[in-house]
Amino acid sequence: MLRYLIQKVLYSISILLGVVTLIFVIFTFLPGDPALMQLGQGADSVSVAIVRKDLGLDQSKWVRYLKSIDDMSPISVHSLKPESFFYLDKSVYAPYIEVFKLGSNHALVLKPPYLRRSYQSKKKVSAIISETLPNTLVLALASIVFASLLGIVLGIFSAIYKDTWYDRISLFISTLGMSLPSFFAAILFGWLFAFVLADYTHLNLTGNLKVIDDFGDGIHYEWKNLILPAFTLGIRPLTVFIQLTRNSMLEVMSFDYIRTARAKGLKESRVIFGHALKNALNPVITSISGWFASLMAGVVFVEYIFAWKGLGYIMVDALANYDLPLVLGCVLTISVIFIVINFLVDILYSVIDPRVKLSN
Repeated sequence: MLRYLIQKVLYSISILLGVVTLIFVIFTFLPGDPALMQLGQGADSVSVAIVRKDLGLDQSKWVRYLKSIDDMSPISVHSLKPESFFYLDKSVYAPYIEVFKLGSNHALVLKPPYLRRSYQSKKKVSAIISETLPNTLVLALASIVFASLLGIVLGIFSAIYKDTWYDRISLFISTLGMSLPSFFAAILFGWLFAFVLADYTHLNLTGNLKVIDDFGDGIHYEWKNLILPAFTLGIRPLTVFIQLTRNSMLEVMSFDYIRTARAKGLKESRVIFGHALKNALNPVITSISGWFASLMAGVVFVEYIFAWKGLGYIMVDALANYDLPLVLGCVLTISVIFIVINFLVDILYSVIDPRVKLSN
C-alpha cells in the first residue's frame, strides 16, 4: 500500500509538472503580447513596458517558468532574504513554514500554492476558479447521473431481449452516440431543441445556472438551462454504459449459479435483479467513476457553445485573451480533479474486486 501511494504521488507530480511545462512552452512560442492585448494595439512603448513589468513579462522565459513552478508548488526552496517572500507578481506576500535550512541563505519551506492573477481582470485566478468550478461540477454530475441511470436500464433490457429489434436499435444508437463529437452534438442538439422545437421544449440555446433577475429581485436558479448541456455531455458515456451493462449482464447470466437459480424455479425478474445485476454492475460502476473524470476535461466545448459559465467557458475565454495564469489555473484544476478521481477509482475497484491489489 505504501509503495502504491508513493508511486501515485510521484506519478501525479510528473503529470502536473508536464501540464505546466507544456502550456508554458505553447504560450511562449505563440505570437502575441498580453500587454498589447490589455492596452490595445495603439499603446505606446512606455505603457507597454510598464504593463509588462507589472505582469512579470520583463524577465527571461526561463526565470518566469521557474518562478511559476515555485508559485504553484506547496514545497519550494526560498531565499531567507525578506524581499524574496513574495510571489511572482510581487503584490502578494508568501506566508511560509520553514522545514529545514539549506545552507546559510536558503531553506526548504511549505507555503500555500498561488495561481497568480488574471492578466485581463486582475482578479486572483483562485477566486475566478472558485466562482466557476461549482457550475462545472453541477454539469458533470448531472451528465453522469443521466448517462448512468439511463444507460444501465437500457443495457439491462438489451441483455434481456438479446438479438431482438430492441437490442439492435439500442446497439445502433450506442454506435451513433459514440461517433458524435461533443462540439458537433452540442451544435446539433442546440439547433434542434432550442431553435426548431423551441415552441415545444421552451429551452434556451444559451444560459447559465445562476441568472440575475431583470426586476432586481436578486439571483435565481434557472435549472432548465442545465438540460441541453447535460444531455449533450452525457451522450458519449450513455452509449458506453449501455454496451458495457449489456455485455456484462450477458456474461453473468451464462454463469452456473444463474442456471441453478432458474432450475430452482425462481422468477426471471428475481434471477435478473436479485442475482445477476449485482455482479454485472461491478465493471459499470468503475467505468462511471472514470467517465466522471473524463467529463471534467470534456466540458470545454459544451460549456462554451451553451454559454454555461463554468471552468471550460472561462478557459476558452482566457485562451482568446492570451491569459496564461488563468489557463494554467483551469488546466491544473482539471488535472488535479482527474488525478484524485482516478485514485478513488483504483481504491473502489480494489474494494469491488478483491483480486485487485493496490500494491500491484
